[in-house]
Amino acid sequence: MFTGIIEEIGEITSIANGAKSSKLTIKGAKIFEDMHIGDSIAVNGVCLTVTSKTSNKFTADVMAETLRRSSLGNLKNGSYVNLERAMAANGRFGGHIVSGHIDGTGVIENYEREDNAVWVTVKTPANLLRYIIEKGSIAIDGISLTVAYVDNTCFKVSLIPHTRSHTTLLDKKVGDVVNLENDVVGKYVEKLLKVGDGIDKPAKESSSQITEDFLLKHGFM
Repeated sequence: MFTGIIEEIGEITSIANGAKSSKLTIKGAKIFEDMHIGDSIAVNGVCLTVTSKTSNKFTADVMAETLRRSSLGNLKNGSYVNLERAMAANGRFGGHIVSGHIDGTGVIENYEREDNAVWVTVKTPANLLRYIIEKGSIAIDGISLTVAYVDNTCFKVSLIPHTRSHTTLLDKKVGDVVNLENDVVGKYVEKLLKVGDGIDKPAKESSSQITEDFLLKHGFM
């Protein structure tokens, strides 16, 4: 589990492409202070497993499903990526619950400066927008951010100077693809409210004790 608080920016030093998979080698510094073979590292928000390491580089395998779901296939030698180690049990929960399992991608549509902040507009499909709510959380390339605006085609976040200088988000250009992970709580609530034979079919009256009234009464909505 991750928090979406980026620890450092790493650099892709090698990409070995297979038939449908790839192997990434990533250079860093801070995250190597406590890294072991088998550890999970979020790379642009994608949870990858350390398969080998040196004092300042680690290698991770990327399977075909991950390449289909994320923007990792667009990386090149020299690309910069956001890095975060899995959350330690004694750590502070500074962001929100981030699993590192990408739901899909979005496209940077616009940047707009407002005093000390920069608004970023991301266009994304309806199947992801359904879980995005104003003032809710979203992970963009592994960065925990608060949704400031959402409509039926896009959403917006506003970046403070610290986030801009410690992540790669403003290195992206309009039209670039970013990884998106929705807040996990909304997805589980939806699943509980639906019957098992299709997420778009309403739950039958007798199929579950979990209802909207139940969730409101117990403070979940």
